[in-house]
Amino acid sequence: MRASALGRWTGMIAACVGASLVPTNPASAYLYWIRPNFAGGTVQGNEPGVVLPLADATPAEIRANLLWNLRAALNVAALQCQFSPPLMTVRNYNTLLSQHGTELNNAYKTLNNYFKRTVKLKWQRAFDTHTTRTYNGFSTMHAQIGFCETAGKIGRLALGARRGDLYEVATSYMQEVRNSLIPAGDAFFGARTMLTPKPLPPLDDKCWDRKDYLKKKCERLLG
Repeated sequence: MRASALGRWTGMIAACVGASLVPTNPASAYLYWIRPNFAGGTVQGNEPGVVLPLADATPAEIRANLLWNLRAALNVAALQCQFSPPLMTVRNYNTLLSQHGTELNNAYKTLNNYFKRTVKLKWQRAFDTHTTRTYNGFSTMHAQIGFCETAGKIGRLALGARRGDLYEVATSYMQEVRNSLIPAGDAFFGARTMLTPKPLPPLDDKCWDRKDYLKKKCERLLG
């Protein structure tokens, strides 16, 4: 095939491939054609399925546990979602630690005191087990796209919260984080939706005229 015709079709192929990778509604989501609705209601902090509940916990301990879950979710996202740099999950998490460090440190101390009060001598092991189970609860493979996009969104909201108000983000969005761990929707990045490519025209010179137009006798080869 002549160089000019080859160049024509190379350009057309590149344009088609590029178009197939652009979402039809980029404002709605970064990793989805249409973002699933993961929204959930406000939580208080001791709901099974949202956190690992603490038996006989005080209101302050329930609050600390919810904050610890938010921190764990965004930490897991920083580790699991680096395949998508625009979500900025690493930067969001690192900034969260400095911006809301006082509130998170207080939550850490409150949880330590809870296990010291309820478990006594073996409190450290109990706290470590609780933390490990909390972190593992956010690790996902099949729902990774939804979780990562949700974590990216909530990480940005957390950074927009005033110091001392991170708990408000947790109460408003931890249910949404949990909902995002259920596979849903059709992502276009690592998508379940498969694109069916159209057949390419024959590249033999005999199928092209002098103006690099495909001859009718070869059009049938396109199916």
